[in-house]
Amino acid sequence: MEKSQEGKISRRNFIKGVGATAVGLSFPHIANAKAATLELRWLGWEHYNVHSIVSGFEKKYGVKVSSSFFDGNSEAYNKLNNGGTKDFDLVMADGFWPRLYAKKGLTQAVNYDKLSNMQYVFDDFKAPNYKLLQEEGGSKMIAAPNCWGGYGITVNTDKVAPEDANSLEMLFNEKYAKHISTSARFEENIALAGILATHQMGTQNKPRPDGKSFNPYVLTDAELQRAKELLIKQKKLLVTRWNDEDTLERLLRAQIVWASPEWSGIYRRIHFDKLDHKSKLNMKHVLHPKEGGLGWVDTWAITSGVTDSEKLDLAHKWIDWRLKPENMAIIATDVGWSPTVDVRKLIPQRYVESMFLNETKSIRDLHQFDVPSSPEKWEKIWSEVEAS
Repeated sequence: MEKSQEGKISRRNFIKGVGATAVGLSFPHIANAKAATLELRWLGWEHYNVHSIVSGFEKKYGVKVSSSFFDGNSEAYNKLNNGGTKDFDLVMADGFWPRLYAKKGLTQAVNYDKLSNMQYVFDDFKAPNYKLLQEEGGSKMIAAPNCWGGYGITVNTDKVAPEDANSLEMLFNEKYAKHISTSARFEENIALAGILATHQMGTQNKPRPDGKSFNPYVLTDAELQRAKELLIKQKKLLVTRWNDEDTLERLLRAQIVWASPEWSGIYRRIHFDKLDHKSKLNMKHVLHPKEGGLGWVDTWAITSGVTDSEKLDLAHKWIDWRLKPENMAIIATDVGWSPTVDVRKLIPQRYVESMFLNETKSIRDLHQFDVPSSPEKWEKIWSEVEAS
């Protein structure tokens, strides 16, 4: 999504390490009586800081909105866990992370009775179909949905054979050596390799040691070992591991890279140019590879630091404002992410297919982003891959 506020698509520039410095971090406070306007402070991904949506909210409710940004869930978690609940009223997260926030007491319940625009959310992103908005083992709602997608594979269909394009094995196939790329995000590299490893080992659909359904962020030692072997093999085939999506876009447009996992934002940039007759590149985005795929629903949650009733009411108004179909249509067309709200009648039809808005049921089969079950083991695996 955008680098600044609107227009250009740029999904999460994840960086390795939990304690990374946030982009544009600020801790606004009321400086004097003159500035005593009620203030709402949120921590999230910068691309959602769309001026027209924010200013519209400020004007409607006569308040000030302040935003601070992070690069990844672990960074946001550390900020809240180190006293940030006093600095922020709302926080964004995706996958299983909202449950971790709630479990640690960093966020509080969201009152859905105050969210009239939840009626426009696709059923696939509501409980019980999508359970991660609820506390683990309970019914209390702990977050509200925003946008969704997968960490699928953007493929140049003129370069990659049709029989290979829908499989994770393509990312490890010597046939495409020096035309493959991945992000520098080690958690998702290991998780994707883990999906393929468990598929090859035949362990993915067997009873799991923890008694739960398969989660690529919860791998046995044998599965991690196999994932490591795959990643070491893959390292020799890569053009690069990209840190930002602008780099990936340049490589895809130059046809240096023929396939790379990404959040579909780059696919949309290039595909929309094709639809507008500005490009002849033929790309597709494989949301759900045949062995399994990664997905996410990003959300809004209210921090436990909000205790004032007026501020709590304002926080709910903000979430409801962001769910308003007209505002979600702006997110779709100006920012390029797929809303959890049904905006199909509000946006050009060419966006509907590219944003998978007719395929929202896909989210049910995608493994949601999570915290690795053993961060130490995962970091050790990645170190060994990097050193190979």
